[in-house]
Amino acid sequence: MRGTRLDTARIRAARRVIDPVFLDTPLYRCEALEPRLGCTVSIKLETANPVRSFKARGTEVVASRLAEGGAAAVVCASAGNLGQALAWSGRVRGLDVTVVASRFATVAKLDRIRALGARLELVDGDHEMARERAAAIARRDGIRLVEDSLDIETCEGAATIGLELVGTAPSFDTVLIALGGGALATGVGHVVKALAPGVEVICVQPLGAPAMTRSWREGRVVITDSADTIADGVAGRCPVPAVLDDLLLVADDAVLVREESIMAGMRMLLHHAGLVVEPSAALGIAAVLEDRGRFAGRHVVTIVCGSNVDVDAYHRWVGAAALHGS
Repeated sequence: MRGTRLDTARIRAARRVIDPVFLDTPLYRCEALEPRLGCTVSIKLETANPVRSFKARGTEVVASRLAEGGAAAVVCASAGNLGQALAWSGRVRGLDVTVVASRFATVAKLDRIRALGARLELVDGDHEMARERAAAIARRDGIRLVEDSLDIETCEGAATIGLELVGTAPSFDTVLIALGGGALATGVGHVVKALAPGVEVICVQPLGAPAMTRSWREGRVVITDSADTIADGVAGRCPVPAVLDDLLLVADDAVLVREESIMAGMRMLLHHAGLVVEPSAALGIAAVLEDRGRFAGRHVVTIVCGSNVDVDAYHRWVGAAALHGS
């Protein structure tokens, strides 16, 4: 597909440097969900790996190239999943990894970053403040700053999911993709539009963190003052212009969903698919719940993108979904 920053040949090459433990994740039809959603549902399970999210596909590409170039250190800002992934990928390649995160991030994610050997620095603000601090560290120390979604390796690593979808899935009509910074959406979207152009690419974001969706709808960067959602992995406020340009070319639609629907989606994935997922991973199910008529009779693929959750918070969210009758 022409126009985006991504390249399908590079995406195919990326598979050769990604640890196989992160590749060829399960893809299966989940019939137990279908009576409740009114459509055929297939799940791409990106949590079945050592860091329990799709992010390592991208950090494997980043770290591999850094190691080949003789780099010794790297820094990133993260809500949690990117930091874990970079810590994993950097550790096995001898890189000194620093992760900057909000001290309000999910504790389980922060603990795992430390356990993987990364240096963790916390800021008293949101993810955007963490991004600013990570950039300052990179300038001060003269090391590589990994910027999720802006760095093409993160998008093309995520795009390998798209290769697996179009290469192994039976015919499907729609792919539902969690939308945050945009690496997953632009990566998978690029491959789907290049290799299966008839498939509808729908991005899903929380109503409380709508910056990228509003930007896509208006065709320009829209920065929001705040982000208020339990889906911390997609809670950015400041879209990257180059990523938005890519998204405008590959997304057919971008929708916003309520917090209640996200929690209901998490509960459905637990009770009918046996999956404990973080809120971002339930966005696709939430989109179907809010507009069953749109998806009736379709074959929908949803990417379950992460399962790093605080156990107490998870029980509150799933319990809240039960109280709302989902």
